[in-house]
Amino acid sequence: MAFRSQLVAPRWLWSNAATPALRSASRGYMGYSREQRCGLATAVPPVTQDVTGSKGPTAMVFMNMGGPSTTDQVEDFLSRLFSDGDLIPLGRLQSYIGPLLARRRTPKIQKQYADIGGGSPIRKWSEYQCEEMCKILDKISPETAPHKPYVAFRYAAPLTETMYNQLLEDGFGNGKGGRAVAFTQYPQYSCSTTGSSLNELWKWRTRLEGKRSNGEVDPTGTIQWSVIDRWPTHSGLVEAFAQNIEAQLKTYPEDKRDQVVLLFSAHSLPMSVVNRGDPYPAEVAATVHAVMQRLKFKNPYRLCWQSQVGPSAWLGAQTQDTVMEYVKRGQSDLILVPIAFTSDHIETLYELDLEVMEEANSPGVKRAESLNGNPTFIQALADVAHAHLQKGELCSPR
Repeated sequence: MAFRSQLVAPRWLWSNAATPALRSASRGYMGYSREQRCGLATAVPPVTQDVTGSKGPTAMVFMNMGGPSTTDQVEDFLSRLFSDGDLIPLGRLQSYIGPLLARRRTPKIQKQYADIGGGSPIRKWSEYQCEEMCKILDKISPETAPHKPYVAFRYAAPLTETMYNQLLEDGFGNGKGGRAVAFTQYPQYSCSTTGSSLNELWKWRTRLEGKRSNGEVDPTGTIQWSVIDRWPTHSGLVEAFAQNIEAQLKTYPEDKRDQVVLLFSAHSLPMSVVNRGDPYPAEVAATVHAVMQRLKFKNPYRLCWQSQVGPSAWLGAQTQDTVMEYVKRGQSDLILVPIAFTSDHIETLYELDLEVMEEANSPGVKRAESLNGNPTFIQALADVAHAHLQKGELCSPR
C-alpha cells in the first residue's frame, strides 16, 4: 500500500518566518491561557488486559502528524518529517538529505516554537481528547469497553512504533488478539497525511506482528485493526465548528455581525497532488458547506488555503493574500476558521495568529477558537467511534 505525494510540508518549515482495513485505507479555549491549555492532559497509565475471547478492551488510537513538545525536540521532529517520502519525496538519497535539511531549518523553527510558548500543544490536546472520548465510549458502548486511549504521531513523540509496543505490553496481540481502532485526526482524507500515518502503522504492524517463521501473514492472536480515516461532514464536528464561529461573531457589534466575512482556512496542496485525484479539497469544501448550512448562510464566506511553499502551483487563494486583499478593500471584519485542524498547533498559533493576523494589523481580523477541549467536539469523536464500533466497519465508507 503506497500513498505518494509531492512536497506537502507546512510553509513554516521552509519560510524564514495489515489487516484489510489498513490495506484499504496563541489563544486558549473558553478562557484557558496557553499555559493552562498545555497542561490539561496527563499520561494514561498502562493497564495490562487479557483480551482473549472478549469484545473489550478496545484500543482507541488517535493518529496525527504531531509536533515537538519542546524546542529541544524540533530537530528530531524535522528530521523524521523530511525523511518521509510520502510527504516530501526527495528520491533515493532521502535518508541522507532529510536530516541535512532538518539541521539547517532547526534554529529558525525553534524560534517559531519559542514564540508560541516553547513547543506544540498538540500532544497534550490529543491525549486529553482521546482520554475524554474513551470515558464517553465506556458509557455508551459497554459491550466494547473498556476503551483504552493511545496517541500515535507520525513525526514526534509518541511515535507509532512506541504506541504499538505499548499496545503489546498492555496485553493486546501476542497471541491474545484484541481490537484496535486507528482513528485519524485528519477529518478530511489526504494521501499525504492520512495515507502516510496509515503506511507507518502498517509498517510497524508488519514488523512487530507480521510474518512468522511458518510464513503466516496474519496469524491468530494478532491485534485486529479497523480504521476511521475520514469524517468531514459528521454533524458533531460541524456543530463544534459552528459553535466556535458563533462565539467569535458575538464579539462584533450586533449591527455588523451579518457582514463579518468567514474565512475558512485549510492546509494547501500542490496542484500535482490534486490533479491525481486526492479527495482532500473536495472533503474540506464539504465540511465548509455543512458548517455554513448549520449557520444558515447568514455571513459571506470563502475557503482559502495556507502554508504554500515553493514555486510550483498550489491550491489557492492563499489565506494571507486573501486577508490582505479584504483589508485593502476596507472589509476588515474577518474571522479566520481553521477548518482542517482538530487542535491548536504551529499552523494556528504561529502562522495564523502571529503572521496573518499581525500583518493585517486590524482589530476586526480575529480567529475562531480551535476545537481543542470543546465538549461538543469530544462528544462528536465518541459518536464517530461508537458508530464505527457498532457497524463493525473495517474502514470509513468512501
